[in-house]
Amino acid sequence: MPELRAVLTDAGFEDVRTYLQSGNVALTSNSRPEVVAQACERHITDALGVDIAVVVRSRDELARVVRKNPLGKVATDPKRYQVSFLSGTLDSGVARKLRDLVVEPEQLVVSGREIYAWHPAGVARSKLWAQLAGRGLGVAATARNWTTVTSLLALADDV
Repeated sequence: MPELRAVLTDAGFEDVRTYLQSGNVALTSNSRPEVVAQACERHITDALGVDIAVVVRSRDELARVVRKNPLGKVATDPKRYQVSFLSGTLDSGVARKLRDLVVEPEQLVVSGREIYAWHPAGVARSKLWAQLAGRGLGVAATARNWTTVTSLLALADDV
């Protein structure tokens, strides 16, 4: 994480902070999230030799994700409540395929560029989780549990 912070600071971003050893970063930029994502991808590849998709949300976008919390009344364990952040919206066929993989008591809400998924029995045997974690979504995606999502918002508020 110190190396990642250094790369992004050297790239001109300000207030670069990381969350644990997760690869999650909060930083200050006047650029649009898409531009920040592209710049981060380029700088990470150039400096670290790692070719990775970067998904960015502004502080306000992240706050809307937390406020929306469509499964908050049923998701009682934040470690089993996941939000997948997408680089774009899902194709309707992909969204339908995900909904077809839900096995009770799992729940799923696809909302714009986020997917909220409740896995009360864990993710180990979940076909839904396997699909969410795979590369078959047609867009770049990264998932975080609810504890991490709310911690990232708090980190963004401190930047």
